[in-house]
Amino acid sequence: MAKKYAIGVDYGTESGRALLVDLSNGDEVATHVTPYPHNVIDETLPGSGRKLEPDWALQHPADYIEVLRRSVPAVIKEAGIDPADVIGLGIDFTACTMLPIDANGAPLCFDEELKDNPHAWVKLWKHHAAQDEANMINEIAAKRGEAFLPMYGGKISSEWMIAKIWQILNEAPDIYDRTDMFLEATDWVIFSLTGAKLRNSCTAGYKAIWHKQKGYPSQEFFKALDPRLENLTTTKLRGDVVPLGTKAGGLTAEMAAILGLKEGTAIAVGNVDAHAAVPAVGVVTPGKLVMAMGTSICHMLLGSEEKQVEGMCGVVEDGIIPGYLGYEAGQSAVGDIFAWYVDEAVPAYVTEAAATAGIGVHEWLEQKAAAYKPGETGLLALDWWNGNRSVLVDTDLTGLMVGFTLLTKPEQIYRTLLEATAFGTRKIVDAFHGNGVEVNELYACGGLPQRNRLLMQIYADVTNREIKIADSTQTPALGAAMFGAVAAGAKQGGFASIVEAAEKMARVRDESFKPIPENVAVYEKLYQEYSKLHDYFGRGENDVMKRLKAIKEAALS
Repeated sequence: MAKKYAIGVDYGTESGRALLVDLSNGDEVATHVTPYPHNVIDETLPGSGRKLEPDWALQHPADYIEVLRRSVPAVIKEAGIDPADVIGLGIDFTACTMLPIDANGAPLCFDEELKDNPHAWVKLWKHHAAQDEANMINEIAAKRGEAFLPMYGGKISSEWMIAKIWQILNEAPDIYDRTDMFLEATDWVIFSLTGAKLRNSCTAGYKAIWHKQKGYPSQEFFKALDPRLENLTTTKLRGDVVPLGTKAGGLTAEMAAILGLKEGTAIAVGNVDAHAAVPAVGVVTPGKLVMAMGTSICHMLLGSEEKQVEGMCGVVEDGIIPGYLGYEAGQSAVGDIFAWYVDEAVPAYVTEAAATAGIGVHEWLEQKAAAYKPGETGLLALDWWNGNRSVLVDTDLTGLMVGFTLLTKPEQIYRTLLEATAFGTRKIVDAFHGNGVEVNELYACGGLPQRNRLLMQIYADVTNREIKIADSTQTPALGAAMFGAVAAGAKQGGFASIVEAAEKMARVRDESFKPIPENVAVYEKLYQEYSKLHDYFGRGENDVMKRLKAIKEAALS
């Protein structure tokens, strides 16, 4: 009997990747990456060159189809398999990455009349220009005592669907009026593959304030935000919300020709990148926190009860694994901070030394930084280079480092930045654990854990918990493929449930990172100092970061 395969397509911030997986054992047979031709659009619009304002981040929806066009045929060719043996395909995406579409499902930015309006384009997850709208949502929801607010840690983010929609309505009402539906990009790609406009329970729950039992917030709430939004959920947010692993439909003939797959191949509903990674490391029960570590970190945790936790991004029934409450929190910048330092701030001699040693700058800095003991640098940082997602939920916060002297070395700064992100994760772990959502083990996946051993040891020491590492370097794509196999179903050679798929396909490495007691003791002291700075600058006692940002914006206008 011929082997059966599934494909997972992982849509990241700068590229998309296809992964072909053997369903009998989870082996990753072939992979291919397609960089987005337009990358992140954060300075000027393609074509017109129209300048974008600060905090904007857009993408070109055609880039998502280009990933399918290039990467799916590439993995089939590399593996040399019969396309008919691919029984299912799933995708995952950054979120909330959303776009307005017309009645035919076409993105509004494809319209010649509208392409010069930035609001017609895809708003990427890290589009932060809807902060004013997010502030108003939170203020009005708090005043009205809306029951949904505590389920999102007390604050709705500017990164999420409703704030972005309201920004469009406020700044480009013509675009709002021309919009038939606002869709997550993951749902739009699934529509492009199948012709079915479905919303997945993950993005609807975490990013659009949808609740499995209660639905969206009331029309009265939306009317209180803005009378023009009163009917938003029954019009431009209409559509069925379905659980992860649901078959959205079969691959259309047109897309089958583009992808080189068989028409009718099962396509799973869309998913979020970090959330798809959870079953890919075998986590299908509570008490295990999964960190999807890359440019940012998403922290995912399963629970059996709905609890309120400060700063969590949400708790959603069926949001990660059907049958459980899925909790999410996150840090807006992690790998991005390390990359900023290497790209913008290291001295030339470091770059030269790394080149002489035949290694990358990150690796050189990690080797040097590993020679220091915890506390030896005399430095401490707040990890807010891209704002704070959890637990403060404030994109207007910025980075900070204290303790510089004339003897401070680049590798000391680098180590301190690693430590700062670990302290940020500790804040999240403490928030969950302290509110009755147990965190007993940590699992790490993504690009960082397998590249930076020092980072993972620091995380183990700071959180005082063992950390297990995913065996796959591309867990979101693996998880997406697993959901594709669930969409295909057991009769076609797939799986009846994601739990069954995880038993067969998920893997973690034998080696783990365990806390070192003497390091734990020092980091506990440093964490207390971090917490004081965190609250002083983050909870309103000193809003200097926001005042500086306001002065900067005034100078730019």
